[in-house]
Amino acid sequence: MNPDTINKKKVSKITAALKKEFPGARTALNFSNPLQLMIATMLAAQCTDVRVNIVTPALFAKYKTSKDFSRADPPELENDIRSTGFYRMKAKNIINACKMIETEFHGIFPKSMELLTKLPGVGRKTANCVLGGAFGIQEGVVVDTHVTRIANRLGLTIQTNPEKIEQDLMSLVPKSDWYLFSNLIVLHGRKTCVARKPKCQGCSILRLCSYDQKTI
Repeated sequence: MNPDTINKKKVSKITAALKKEFPGARTALNFSNPLQLMIATMLAAQCTDVRVNIVTPALFAKYKTSKDFSRADPPELENDIRSTGFYRMKAKNIINACKMIETEFHGIFPKSMELLTKLPGVGRKTANCVLGGAFGIQEGVVVDTHVTRIANRLGLTIQTNPEKIEQDLMSLVPKSDWYLFSNLIVLHGRKTCVARKPKCQGCSILRLCSYDQKTI
């Protein structure tokens, strides 16, 4: 049996086990529409989802549309999102992305990888989050720090570059599960397979793990 076939079977078992552990898995970011999810995901860079969810209720009450964000005063928006870190760059990208939605897309939120990644501050990771979370479109696998860490520990990739990891996972995970798989792995990473010292005892997928520093 070739390695890809073995890993596809492993992924199937991992997905089944984590679905059981985390029924109804979804992004932890709170949002009401695609624009809000895009902005929340941009704010989540180098910041926890918990912190972003504290910031966004007031933010989304103040700026309701892409037009509102496009007209935001940069120092004021920076202050609104300051606690998420890297607030100057984030504010600049949010304003410029929303300006582009208004001018180039006529106020219609883009619904494809090609168009989303034209927006300032939106890479494949953010685009995958928005397409999967807001539209149910399976365009790719969201690769964040949790997915990077755990995909390597599970022996599903040896890559460290997010785009190469994504390609490896896309070849192993059924397309219908691409977005779900990311969310399951993130939840597993937060609860059990933490960065410094994984909680291997009681791990639901320990028997499928290749990590050579398992704490058992």
